[in-house]
Amino acid sequence: MQLIWLRSDLRLHDNTALSAAMQRGPSVAVYLISPGQWQAHDDAACKVDFWLRNLVELAQALSELNVPLLIRHADTWDQAPTVLLKLCRELGIEGVHANEEYGIHETRRDHDVAAALENAGIHFRSYLDQLFFKPGSVLTKTGSYFQVYSQFRKVCYARLHEAMPSLIRAPHAQQPLNIQSDPVPPAVEGYAPPSETLRALWPAGENEARRRLELFTDEQINYYQNERDFPAKPGTSQLSAYLAAGVVSPRQCLHAALMSNHGEFETGKIGAVTWINELLWREFYKHILVGYPRVSRHRAFRPETDAVQWRDAPQDLAAWQEARTGLPIIDAAMRQLLETGWMHNRLRMVVAMFLTKNLLIDWRLGERFFMQHLIDGDLAANNGGWQWSSSTGTDSAPYFRIFNPLSQSEKFDGEGRFLKHWLPELATLNKKEIHNPAIAGGLFGVANYPQPIVDLGQSRARALAAFKSLPQRQPAGGQHE
Repeated sequence: MQLIWLRSDLRLHDNTALSAAMQRGPSVAVYLISPGQWQAHDDAACKVDFWLRNLVELAQALSELNVPLLIRHADTWDQAPTVLLKLCRELGIEGVHANEEYGIHETRRDHDVAAALENAGIHFRSYLDQLFFKPGSVLTKTGSYFQVYSQFRKVCYARLHEAMPSLIRAPHAQQPLNIQSDPVPPAVEGYAPPSETLRALWPAGENEARRRLELFTDEQINYYQNERDFPAKPGTSQLSAYLAAGVVSPRQCLHAALMSNHGEFETGKIGAVTWINELLWREFYKHILVGYPRVSRHRAFRPETDAVQWRDAPQDLAAWQEARTGLPIIDAAMRQLLETGWMHNRLRMVVAMFLTKNLLIDWRLGERFFMQHLIDGDLAANNGGWQWSSSTGTDSAPYFRIFNPLSQSEKFDGEGRFLKHWLPELATLNKKEIHNPAIAGGLFGVANYPQPIVDLGQSRARALAAFKSLPQRQPAGGQHE
């Protein structure tokens, strides 16, 4: 008997571990409910709910293959070896199969589980699944992990020319087993279910993920390069939550994009090429997690930026978190996050740079708040984005590049459509005033909307001074950290 240990791979198709297990013989699947670990990782309530809803869909799909889905509880991952070993002994399991995950805690968990199982004579096999290339296989000429995305992408392009990652066929049904599936819990203690409005935005299941992928690559991908920065337009794929939970695989995304672009990934439709580059950004940040584990430990990728004198400003932080900064593009973006569990990618950069530069508040506080609210929260991508915006990370924005929220708003939401949707109290303002209501209502601004909490010019100068005083840039260090 084989055991499939499901984690961030909640799908039937193109699932390496699932297919490998079922090729070896009769198989059972297991999922661990780990609320203590999820809370330690700041996983959002809407994301945990999304996992559970997708597990329900996956359980149904597995039942059609006669694969029972068992649910076990391991509050924190240090309990995983004991829980899994007990299950393996109960069922007479010969081998456990799991798809690789990355990050310090994930790596330690899998190492400990593998050791416990192997000591008991049970094989543990892990598979490359959520990446195109195994971390450690895309390196510089000196044998280190890349620190610059454009150089990493160039090597990935060369590797893709040599061999395109192939899709794994979904397995056939096995003979029925005399094992009953466990019901998926509708909720987990400590995680309040999100609103039905939010749930409706993110239907669960592999069919929905594939529907979105087909819809995007059939047509919208053609406009992706031109429309992805405009938050009022449906310019993005809306697949990030499904990718983060593994309801769709990056290989499926890559193959769909290639089909829409006649097999090309460097030339052809600029929209398809741009989107494939975004898949490689996702890849890059996961390789960074492995190559530079300091970023999993709440440390800046660039060590010298640990010396930035961040402000202790709880009132400003609360205003940012609660969408009361008095800058419409910031407040509208934060309302989108709070109500939908998602934020447009351009706006993620704008609000992150506002927090870390204009408010000079530690990027780690913003990173944590995002993880606590994002349905697509992913350690590698979230950390990479926050460190880019705060000029502490790999390939980061130079510290003197500070987005101006007003000009970003005017450039990417010129008509104010996004602002009016999320800030209806500003609906009566014209398209010039809405970006900066402080100038619209005379001395007291617009009723029911706060004055800006910070002067953009003065705060920019403050941020420049804070970064200019840093010691000289140091190398980021590698796996030994």
